[in-house]
Amino acid sequence: MSAESWPPKLKEWVARCLGQMTDANRAEAQAELKQVIAESYTNKTLWTTDWDGVQLKSLMPKPTPTLSTQSSLKRRLNENQQTSNKKTKKASVSKSSSSNALDPNDTAALHRRAARFQREHEIERQKSSRQFNGHSSSYPSPYANSPMYKSRSGTPATYDADNPDADPNVPNWDRFTIVGTSQEIFKDYLRLTSEPKPEQIRPYHVLQETLNQLKKKWREKTTYNWICSQFKSLRQDLTVQRIKNEFTVTVYEIHARMALEVGDMVEYNQCQAMLRNLYELGIPGKVEEFTAYRILMLLHGRNRSDLNLYVGQLTERQKADPAVRHALNVQRAIAMGNYHALFDLYMNAPNMGAYIMDHFIDRERIRALMVMTKAYRTVRLTFIQNELAFDTLAAAREFLVEHRAGFFTNPNAPDAELVLDCKPAGPELATAYEEKYRKVQIKGAV
Repeated sequence: MSAESWPPKLKEWVARCLGQMTDANRAEAQAELKQVIAESYTNKTLWTTDWDGVQLKSLMPKPTPTLSTQSSLKRRLNENQQTSNKKTKKASVSKSSSSNALDPNDTAALHRRAARFQREHEIERQKSSRQFNGHSSSYPSPYANSPMYKSRSGTPATYDADNPDADPNVPNWDRFTIVGTSQEIFKDYLRLTSEPKPEQIRPYHVLQETLNQLKKKWREKTTYNWICSQFKSLRQDLTVQRIKNEFTVTVYEIHARMALEVGDMVEYNQCQAMLRNLYELGIPGKVEEFTAYRILMLLHGRNRSDLNLYVGQLTERQKADPAVRHALNVQRAIAMGNYHALFDLYMNAPNMGAYIMDHFIDRERIRALMVMTKAYRTVRLTFIQNELAFDTLAAAREFLVEHRAGFFTNPNAPDAELVLDCKPAGPELATAYEEKYRKVQIKGAV
């Protein structure tokens, strides 16, 4: 998972841990740090954990050794040094060691040594902080005094020197967050080509009203192109202000459903990709509903490897959900070639699953007809309509003619009496399948 999607408290905690590391405990501390973040990510508690109260064991202060322990350690070191140097110039080494020894009564030397260690520690902390943040915090930001970068409360964000827990090496992320001031309910979408300005961005409470008005407009049958532009503008304002919460999830879910209803797969796939990231952050929403949609989209794209991997990661609770269970049954029916079960599932799809199945149902109809033409010599059009879930007999006949398989034993008869001649229709269906459905192109796939 990218560090850009971490909560601010986690970023501050990581930077604080990196600043406390030294060469002696760096390897152990980094391993423990990665383990703590990985466990929190797996448990989906990145946003709910009180990171200020988390302490790495490897960074906790070690107990100070007693005087007897120090004397014993010094004695062992001296003995080892004397033993290892017996074959060398023993007298010279002993003289050098005694001359370089630090006099415990030399207070000035002790202060110089402590100051040197303190400087080395500060340099190490700054290096670690720069490595984590991607830039040195010691350089002033060009946006420090800009009025467009404010905290969530709307006041200029400054470093709180009175807070003993504040770390000057940790950037104040709210300092670089825009808080909009525009009061316009509706605003057309325009791609940003420069830095956003607060007077062009709508604040959170205005965006909430915008969503309510857009839902009313959609019920009033307003054109989708205008609705789509408004939703993209709304999503843009949320992104610019770094707003990721349940309201953000609701916006993307509603836009995704509208896109499905009109067949706009580009916008749907963009919403689905963002929703997946938001769900992984632990933000609640209609997770099972959009999990089912993702399974159906993978079936549409015939991406078997990703599908098997995704299904293998589902929990038992997710699999028990009716929408997810329906999508898994669709997967099983397609894998087994059970077209009777497949079209029954198509007619009884929950939520908006049928809108996604519409994109690959014609492909499965061709596959089913290829099986029928191999199994039968003739097939009544009424049977094809009922078995393959066509709305009308005319729709079934037009589908066969469109795919160059309109061979009927009684072509002049009414639709209710038409009989398909399977022998000449079979090869044409196989050719149509290879030409039209062998390769799948999904617009806006992410």
